Amino acid sequence: MLNQLLIFLLDAVGGFLTGLLLTRFILQMVKAPFRNPLGQFVIAMTDWIVRPVRRIIPGLFGWDMTSLLLAWLTQALLLGLTLGLSGTLLAVSPAPTFMVALLAVLATLKIAGYLLLGAVLVSAIFSWVNPYAPMADIFNAISRPLLRPFRRWIPNIGGIDLSPLAFILLLQMVMMVLERLRWVVLAG
Repeated sequence: MLNQLLIFLLDAVGGFLTGLLLTRFILQMVKAPFRNPLGQFVIAMTDWIVRPVRRIIPGLFGWDMTSLLLAWLTQALLLGLTLGLSGTLLAVSPAPTFMVALLAVLATLKIAGYLLLGAVLVSAIFSWVNPYAPMADIFNAISRPLLRPFRRWIPNIGGIDLSPLAFILLLQMVMMVLERLRWVVLAG
């Protein structure tokens, strides 16, 4: 019982930190302004870990590789601790280490998928409710490149943009594939 509570707490804290680091990565990737409440919150919550590591790990092609690598490392550490506490991972050798690293990649991709799903949903809601809201620009900056390919092929119907729906359906299929891959890694 105590192990389950500890695993739950570790998963919540690790998932939150990973989400913040991925949000920082995504906001920098789409060049969204950080002079807003969301950007300021993300910077305030992640600067303590990103700035020191940024001295060692430079950016690549304008991408914040430090935030991305730290998100993956957070998931790898979380998975290693979780598997160790549950008794699944008993030895440190190349096979379990590779398994944890691969599971961490899948978990990081899953969290990124949920962040992108949330950004597209919030952007769609802002477009219906208040397209000129101060936070709408941030969510539009994230969702615009994601929805652009869908908008080329899916016309507006009755003034309604169905590209978010198509993106969400595709993302759900990708999430199902990621979950299946996770089970394959765990079984193998």
